[in-house]
Formats: sequence, C-alpha cells, structure tokens
Amino acid sequence: MATKAENKNFSTPDELRRFDHGRVELINIAGGTVGRLILEPGWRWSADVKPIAGTEFCEAPHFQYVISGRVHVKMADGTEFDLGPGDVSSLPSGHDAWVVGNEPAVAVDWFGAVNYAKPK
Repeated sequence: MATKAENKNFSTPDELRRFDHGRVELINIAGGTVGRLILEPGWRWSADVKPIAGTEFCEAPHFQYVISGRVHVKMADGTEFDLGPGDVSSLPSGHDAWVVGNEPAVAVDWFGAVNYAKPK
C-alpha cells in the first residue's frame, strides 16, 4: 500500500522498450510497474516480439485496458477474441495477438508489462 502520493506521466517513462511495429513505456510507481503498449498497424506478437522473448507464445500475463485501436488475441488453446476501446482483459500466459485494421492499438497494462519484450 502506498505511503506517499506519487504522480508520473507516460510522456517521460522510466523505461522504454522498442520492437518492430511498437513499443512499451514503463512507469514504476507505488512499488509496482504500469505499462502503456503502443502497437502500430502490422504488429503481431509472434513476428515482432517473439524473437526478443524467445518463447513460442507470449508468456507475460496481462491485466489491461484498451484505449484505442483493435487487437485480435489467439490463446494457445485455440480460443480467439477481439479487444477494442473500453475493453478490460485478463490474459494468462500463452497467447499470440495482432493489430486489426489501420489504427494503432494503445493499452494500459497493470500486470505483466514489466516483463513485456524483455530479452531472455
């Protein structure tokens, strides 16, 4: 639990990780890490982040809110669904995802971003 007030802004993240077709901006606050994922049209986890992660599927679990754009998610068990503006999702480890359409997808992730696109 926070013992003092803190205020940070994604315009000056504590860490920035770039990858093909996107980036994740990380803010460390109140003992945790919050990430903003900005995924450009053409982004696909299995093409753009898999080479960095070195795993078959994304193993970073996510608890996220989609601000804009659309992302299609395919879980390792074959379950598929779309996420768009206003959606809140909890994704366990073991998924692929890609941007749908011509608009960047932007999401705020409260769980899992700290490990996203982190080299093994």
